Amino acid sequence: MKAILYLLGILAIVVAIVYFMVPSGSLPDFVPGHVAGGSHIHVKHGVVAAVVGVILLAIGAFTSRRA
Repeated sequence: MKAILYLLGILAIVVAIVYFMVPSGSLPDFVPGHVAGGSHIHVKHGVVAAVVGVILLAIGAFTSRRA
């Protein structure tokens, strides 16, 4: 369980970094926020993904301490 939480947390943080670094026109088509020819950065998407990643990592750490 904790390994899955850690993996999802790290994945969410990687997605956040992608949102912060890649313009919306260069995002893959399946990623929310893709705009063909767009040049702006999705800051809100990045912040939400980072917060979710940190929460998942914290839950993973909390569950490993309890067991």
